[in-house]
Amino acid sequence: MSTCTLKRVLITLLLYSIILSADGKLGIQEHPGEYIPLNVEFKDEYNNTVTFKQLLDNKPAILTLNYFGCPHICTPQLQDLAKNLEMVNLKENKDYKVITLSFNPNETSEDAAHKKKELLSAMRRNFNADAWSFLTGKEVNIKKITQSVGFSYEKEENSPNGMVQYTHPAVLVAISPEGKITRYLNGIKQLPFDIQMAMLEASKGTVRPTIAKTLLFCFAFDPKNKTYVFAAEKVGAVLMSLILGGFFIYLLKSGRKQNTAKEKSSDES
Repeated sequence: MSTCTLKRVLITLLLYSIILSADGKLGIQEHPGEYIPLNVEFKDEYNNTVTFKQLLDNKPAILTLNYFGCPHICTPQLQDLAKNLEMVNLKENKDYKVITLSFNPNETSEDAAHKKKELLSAMRRNFNADAWSFLTGKEVNIKKITQSVGFSYEKEENSPNGMVQYTHPAVLVAISPEGKITRYLNGIKQLPFDIQMAMLEASKGTVRPTIAKTLLFCFAFDPKNKTYVFAAEKVGAVLMSLILGGFFIYLLKSGRKQNTAKEKSSDES
């Protein structure tokens, strides 16, 4: 096989692996510096009609996008956030707010209240309950928020045991008091320092790059064994794209070196 043909094959395989790893465009398409709509109406955990403008109350906020019946990464992500908030050296409801929005339009304020009680009761210090809002709403309104921050998700059509499940990423979004998107923190686990810095920067409207790019969709939930399993086929696609990409770059560099050597040999002769 000629080098030219091999390169074409590698490019095809690389593109294919990238398509596999993209999960149908699921994930996060970051919109730093853009704004979320502040006047869209939702229901809070007390069944009150609220807007993001009311909830922010001229304060920065951490926005999480989850659903309360999620058996996947939502609960570990929210539990990690709750633990971090215990250690953040800021005063909740004064220096920052937290907003968790369910993207399942069938969930209710009762579901939101249950999840809030579960998380706050596990915290090791008294956390001002008014600082963390749990929202539900109509699908059209939910999508206005998810699309504004570039959060893509997909409902699983054949969920086990008839459970409503979604494929979705895990991310925290820092929002300024004016609704500006200032930073994304990807993944389930975060550091208290990173959350604190994100809130201090958001309070000033300072946009910062994403702290860390982590692999999303690496774990799936096994309802039979009630545990998390490694989604090897998804991670494998990402690794394949990286390996093929590196090999392709190596071939290009090798080809350039060979061409340079031939040119030098031609000049000397």
